[in-house]
Amino acid sequence: MKTNKQKKWLAAISIASGLVSGSWAQSIERVEPPSWWIGMSEPTVQLMVHGPGVARLQPSLEHAGVQVQAVHRLSSPNYLFVDLQIAPDAQPGLIDLRFEPRADAAEKPPTLHYAFPLRSRSAGSAQRQGFGPKDAIYLLVPDRFAKSGPASSAPGIKEGENRRDKDGRHGGNLAGLRQHLGYIAGLGFTQIWPTPLVENNAPKASYHGYAATDFYRIDPRFGSEADYLALASEARALGLGLIQDIVLNHIGSEHWWMRDLPSPDWLNQWPSYTETQHARATLMDPHAAASDRKRFSEGWFVPTMPDLNQRQPQLANYLIQMSVWWVERAGLSGIRADTYSYSDRDFLARWSARLMQEYPNFNLVGEEWSASPAIVSYWQRGKRNHDGYVSSMPSMMDFPLHGALLAALGETEAWDGGLNKLYEALAHDFLYPDASNLVLFLGNHDTPRIYTLLKEDLALYKMALVYLASTQRIPQFFYGDELLLSSPAQRDDGRVRADFPGGWAGDPVNGFTGTGLSASQAEAQAFVRRLMNWRKSAALVHQGALTHYAPQDGLYTLFRHAAQGEPLNQARLMVVFNKNAKASRLETRRFPEMLTSRSYGIDVLTGLRHELGQPLEIPGRSALLLEVRE
Repeated sequence: MKTNKQKKWLAAISIASGLVSGSWAQSIERVEPPSWWIGMSEPTVQLMVHGPGVARLQPSLEHAGVQVQAVHRLSSPNYLFVDLQIAPDAQPGLIDLRFEPRADAAEKPPTLHYAFPLRSRSAGSAQRQGFGPKDAIYLLVPDRFAKSGPASSAPGIKEGENRRDKDGRHGGNLAGLRQHLGYIAGLGFTQIWPTPLVENNAPKASYHGYAATDFYRIDPRFGSEADYLALASEARALGLGLIQDIVLNHIGSEHWWMRDLPSPDWLNQWPSYTETQHARATLMDPHAAASDRKRFSEGWFVPTMPDLNQRQPQLANYLIQMSVWWVERAGLSGIRADTYSYSDRDFLARWSARLMQEYPNFNLVGEEWSASPAIVSYWQRGKRNHDGYVSSMPSMMDFPLHGALLAALGETEAWDGGLNKLYEALAHDFLYPDASNLVLFLGNHDTPRIYTLLKEDLALYKMALVYLASTQRIPQFFYGDELLLSSPAQRDDGRVRADFPGGWAGDPVNGFTGTGLSASQAEAQAFVRRLMNWRKSAALVHQGALTHYAPQDGLYTLFRHAAQGEPLNQARLMVVFNKNAKASRLETRRFPEMLTSRSYGIDVLTGLRHELGQPLEIPGRSALLLEVRE
């Protein structure tokens, strides 16, 4: 007997497998990507052409420097895949794509035409600089950040606005985000990462963006493509890069493909609904069963998120080109790849290599939700893996260090707990080809709020922030944490992704202006602003080496400094964490590699001077951030 979950899944597959036949195509409904550029490193682009019966037609064109290289037909008669070869000296403009019956066709209906835009690239596009250790990232959920103007919709959109529903659409949009870019820049952040903005046309809980129904359309409830391009442009003018969140592993069950799959193998399909078991280690485990690997990579997240089969060559090309298109179109400074390791492993190698081929100075960060640095490091570029796997991913989300930081601040001190967990997690940096390019976070859209996890302890919160800002990583911050937003301690996405206070007209508390903030909220916001604005110009934090000393008696000290072997008169940064409830005495003679009897430190947050040639008094439950001088 089939469960309701299985019945829903089988019904979706049945609909998606239905082929629309008929006579000759009357129109070209879609061509994706919707445009392309001259001068890309890869000179070929594969167009997905969709329309009733279009597979019965033959494409042709006459455009200087462009030619049809190959044509592919799959099982659906309503798709045609056309490879265009684009010469470096091709002329920009509209390509007249013609679709007409093949020479052996008995009938000769009228030729269909489609105007395909071919563009010149922006100057310096290939050399664009991606985000890196010099940056600090502000993650936000656009539906929950700020709303400007009335509720927006479009014909066929299935879910309207309902701010009373924690899992509903709350109406945040691109116009609201654009109005508050100055606030984000003023906090000291240099990159913004919005959760996905492409169309998610589902009847329920569509706000989060991780169930795409159209990869090339900005969800009209957020705004238009023009609004998104304006966001990117206005952000750049304020010194903010834009990181796009892209999902390669799955789509939403309402995606337009599901009404007519290009081929049955477009999705990972099973005899009955089969969920992934989230066993990430199966991909690198030398003892793993093949069936376990298959279920991890090919199982679905939920029945409403069909799992894509990136081994299908046309789908693989589609996803790669879609990613390149958004970088080029919006001028992105990075891509965050959702549920990274769940996609086909060989496809991921090809995807990351192609992006870095087109943009050698770019950055990509993958989500690998594992507490094991051995598993996370497997995916980073430059890692010599035991199985020969080669990745081109410059960055990954540092879930292992994230977990260790929470444990360090939340656990009782012990030889195998508390601050020692943080020390040992950082000691595992030898596993990473480039640990400084990992993205560290206190919380994100999938985790409980950091203030809640730290039991609403403002002192521990500040210690966590100092670590985030000063350690050898790229810091990522979650919107609203500067206002001490709280959430249930267990996962509750709708409440974690709460509305930013002041983002809606009539909000009694306004985090943008400071109106109505409690004393602790104002203190936290000011602390974030001071810390992150200092970090913007802290060269040692951006590129310095790191030396740390094993925690003792609830005290943990690390230094950021010039390369090993440099004289001690070079600039240094000293960071001390005291987890004890009372003030503690730090014996500075323990740090002969970093300090001399003449050393003193200037507190970067208060400007106070501390003599370092003598024991240092560290206030209880605090972090001290000192620029060391001689």
